[in-house]
Amino acid sequence: MNTIADMGAKALSELGACLDAVDEDQMVALIETLVTSRRICLYGCGREGLMMRALCMRLYHLGLDVHMVADMNAPPVGPGDLLLVSAGPGYLSTVEALLGVARAAGAKTACFTAEPGSQVTKSSDSSFIIPAQTMARDQNVPTSFLPMGSLYEGAQFLLYEILVMRLRERLGETSESMRARHTNLE
Repeated sequence: MNTIADMGAKALSELGACLDAVDEDQMVALIETLVTSRRICLYGCGREGLMMRALCMRLYHLGLDVHMVADMNAPPVGPGDLLLVSAGPGYLSTVEALLGVARAAGAKTACFTAEPGSQVTKSSDSSFIIPAQTMARDQNVPTSFLPMGSLYEGAQFLLYEILVMRLRERLGETSESMRARHTNLE
C-alpha cells in the first residue's frame, strides 16, 4: 500500500511539472487583461468551476469588480468587460455559448485550458494554457497519477494563487487590505 506521503509526493511532483511548463508571458498578459478590465465575469463547469469560484473570491478580495456567471447578481457584460472561462478539455458547449454572448456584447474573452489550438482558444481573445491531463486525455494511456482531470484542477488552484499574489503586487494591495474585504458573515 502506498503511504499518504508517497502519494502526496507523486502528486506534488506532477503539479510542479505543470507549473514549470507554464508560459510566463501568458501570466503577464493575463494580469494586464484583468487589471484593465472594467468588470470580470468567470465561468467553469464542475470541479473547474469550483476552482474558478475560488479565483473569483480572491479577485474580489483584491478589490476587482468580479462575478460568477449564473449567480443572481452577475451583471451583463459589454465593452471594457472580460469573460474569463475555464475549459480544460478544450471544448464545452456551455463555454462556447457564453463566449459567443460575451463577444456579441463587445466584451473581451479569455480562457484557461489544457488544449492549445482547441476550439475554446479559437473562440477566445486570449488563452492561458495549463499543461495538465484533463478528462479529455485520461483514457487509454493516462499521463497522470491523479484521476481524471484532477491534475488540471489542482494546477488551476496553485496557478490562481500565484496569479493573485502577482496581482496583489501589481495593484499595490496588502494582506491587510485583502482581509478588510473578506466577509464578516461567517
